[in-house]
Amino acid sequence: MPPSSVHFNGSVNLPDAETVMREISKRIPRGVRRMTDGEPGERNYWIHFQIEKFAAMPEFESAGAPRDAYDTSGARGPAPAMPQLRLAEGVSPEAVKWPDLGYADAYRQSYESFCALQEAGTIPPGVRLQMQYPTPLAPIAGTFIPEQIQGVTASYAKALFADLDKALAVLPHDRCAVQWDVAVEFGLLEGGFGPSAPLEQVAPGLVRCADQVPDDVPVGMHLCYGDYGHQHFTQPDSLEMQVRVVNAVTEAARRPVNWFSFTVPQARSEESYFAPLRDLQAGPETELYFALVPYYPADQSPGTTGEQVKLIDECLAQSPAGSREWGICTECGMGRVVGEDVPGLLDVHRQILESYAPA
Repeated sequence: MPPSSVHFNGSVNLPDAETVMREISKRIPRGVRRMTDGEPGERNYWIHFQIEKFAAMPEFESAGAPRDAYDTSGARGPAPAMPQLRLAEGVSPEAVKWPDLGYADAYRQSYESFCALQEAGTIPPGVRLQMQYPTPLAPIAGTFIPEQIQGVTASYAKALFADLDKALAVLPHDRCAVQWDVAVEFGLLEGGFGPSAPLEQVAPGLVRCADQVPDDVPVGMHLCYGDYGHQHFTQPDSLEMQVRVVNAVTEAARRPVNWFSFTVPQARSEESYFAPLRDLQAGPETELYFALVPYYPADQSPGTTGEQVKLIDECLAQSPAGSREWGICTECGMGRVVGEDVPGLLDVHRQILESYAPA
């Protein structure tokens, strides 16, 4: 089956949530099921605003010189350096008093814009506001000394899940959805940051994230290999690790995971890259999105998209669930794309869908 829907992994380099939603709705009139707010303001460098909060907390102290940020060449200007932290003397992870993390308030404000645009007919009915959250491990793993990561992550997870609960106490459950950004975990699984970790150690944390979302709110996961100057921390050889993660989470979660978005580096059109999809265990009710949209049209080799579509269809047809509907996305968010290029990039989404629309 050809691609028929579009997914947005989160950030969009436009000035504010209303502009993001208007541009998406204007340029992609069909196939959008969930609307991102583009992560504007302090969220524009993913987890950096969380780390800035940590650095100001009395429970933590410096553990050395700041290191380079995840992305120091972003279109929104240089990202801040990342401090190295540890628990202050005598402070246990359980004693940390986390500040307001900021996500719930940001999404409440974005929901007001979303509602106004949907009621005006700009955003089609049935589209939900999508909230993006990092996994609890993401802001902690690269910030704290190794021996304290596990304890601090467990403590931070309680605060992050409380923030999500706060958002879901305000937003109607039939008009929102939640995405967990799974990036640092792939760095661990693939050894992209040094030492690697086995899937059986990583998967339980992802399952906990999925299960934290109420059953009446759709939940999904963005399977990410990073976007550091539009380069991955590790170039995946195939979809094998992503499929293994999907299978592990799908099997262990108490609730369905409604979608996964897969990383597909541009111009990867060899059969071996997509072959692991034959082992995908997620049922047809789980939406799948593949990163066939290049950040820049010049990044896509002529004819590559067509070959990718063919291989995805063939491999999915041989999976336990058989042929199924699926959609497209970019490899990461669009927060590090030059702002003037965003409208054209949104047009590419529409053009790919149109090229496969029934005559």
